[in-house]
Amino acid sequence: MRASRLLSIQMLLETRGRMSAQALAEALEISVRTLYRDVDQLTAAGVPVYAERGRNGGFALLPGWKTTLTGLTPSEAQAVFLSGLPGPAGDLGLGGDVEGARLKLLAALPAPWREDARRVSDRLHLDPVDWYRESAPTPHLATVAAAVWSGEQLALRYESWADTVERAVAPLGLVLKAGVWYLVAQPVDKVPADSGPRTYRVANIRAATALGTPVRRPARFDLPRYWGESIRRFESSLYTGEADLLATPAGLKGLAALSSAVARAVAAAPRSRRKDGRVALTIPIESVAHACGQLMRQSPEVEVLRPAALRRALVERVQATARLYKLG
Repeated sequence: MRASRLLSIQMLLETRGRMSAQALAEALEISVRTLYRDVDQLTAAGVPVYAERGRNGGFALLPGWKTTLTGLTPSEAQAVFLSGLPGPAGDLGLGGDVEGARLKLLAALPAPWREDARRVSDRLHLDPVDWYRESAPTPHLATVAAAVWSGEQLALRYESWADTVERAVAPLGLVLKAGVWYLVAQPVDKVPADSGPRTYRVANIRAATALGTPVRRPARFDLPRYWGESIRRFESSLYTGEADLLATPAGLKGLAALSSAVARAVAAAPRSRRKDGRVALTIPIESVAHACGQLMRQSPEVEVLRPAALRRALVERVQATARLYKLG
């Protein structure tokens, strides 16, 4: 544990430069006192860590000194090759660069670990696209990604569900979710300046041009946090009501596949069953019409108790189907 932490101190100082004792301790989730002991051990081992006093002081490595890849543990060496999965990198136009870096890293690893790392790379394949779907064409992804990396504004022609708009944006990051690429960007024209970042589906971008104008990135913007919050906001706005159900074990499995929000409701449902073997639970629904279409596919494993409007809509759908097939 300590050896791994000592290596982490070296890596942090190498990648970030001078850091205060407090910042290092917080990054490693240890006390400042423990950090000082670790730094003493590094110095005793010959690692040129030095301290600078004063307001802007902290710990730093001797200029020009670098760690070597032999500092990687075997499990870390394997994990590095998981981070180089080629599909998303190819989408971004970086497939050749990633493969070149992978080969260089493989050659630099100690011989005993080289085969382990190659084995992980050979035995894991990532296919991010969901079942029964094809990856949507993203002809402008490379242009968008280049603007994200370089930090320059983009002029977009974007096709939303309502219309096609032209907009200048400050790109802040890219997200790949379930095989779909999204651009997170701050609009810089035609909207209030304090409106906050927005999410654009890259497949809906019809044109993208780099403007050369530097992006002023918000100081506290955190891409993973923004994405998590935006998903929660989307789900809370999506589900406008609830439905009380009775479901068989097979019905519970079918419900859990509808969405993550419904799956959470299924997981939270009481495990006790009625005499007929069914479980009572409540799930979130978007609208009566949407829920009717979803729950029709779960019949007869799921019965709707409430709301009355949804139960009535299901009855009407069943009656219409019976008339269509001349069953009654």
